Amino acid sequence: MAFHGDKKEGTWLLAHAENKLKNWLVPKVPKCIETYHLTMTTLLWCALIILFSFLARHSIHFLWVVSFAIFGQYITDLLDGEVGRRRNTGLIKWGYYMDHFLDYLFLCSILIGYGLMVEDHNKYLLFYILALFGAFMVNSFLSFAATGAFKIAYMGVGPTEVRLIFIIANTLIIAFAGSFEIARVLPMVLAGATFALFVTVYQTQKMLWKIDMENKGKD
Repeated sequence: MAFHGDKKEGTWLLAHAENKLKNWLVPKVPKCIETYHLTMTTLLWCALIILFSFLARHSIHFLWVVSFAIFGQYITDLLDGEVGRRRNTGLIKWGYYMDHFLDYLFLCSILIGYGLMVEDHNKYLLFYILALFGAFMVNSFLSFAATGAFKIAYMGVGPTEVRLIFIIANTLIIAFAGSFEIARVLPMVLAGATFALFVTVYQTQKMLWKIDMENKGKD
């Protein structure tokens, strides 16, 4: 059976604008920069996020650099697969594995960064975020294994929107330093994300149940 891990399914809010940006940027990528270079730069972005999150404990304006690193990872992640396809690099399975493993490390780096800044009694919220985002990833990979369709967006929200949420959160922390506490709004965000996960898992298992029953009827 053909591997379709490089073909992402689902619709997210910024998908149309993202495709336009990708088509504009890909021809501008120098020939010396290959798909695997772009993929591995996530390690650089992770290191920058952790470093400048640590420095933000002393000056909150270092969070601008963290937001820049999040945006930088978005650009390289946006381009790596498309550069590989257009140049026929052939690293489809390697790209699938490394891209998504590094996406997980990228998420961990952001949460480690926040963990360096928030008070100890709020750190448990970061573990909850990791559990939630990890559950969405696990759902995507298990569903892909069962159906061959790799879905990365749920209820109109995909990785692009999640990165944007982190950048907005950083901006609010900088703009209202001393008066804005992200720990106060996180419970509401987490409640919404928990509900979205419940709906996603319910819909996924319902779809797989239907596929099993249809296949059973053909036996």
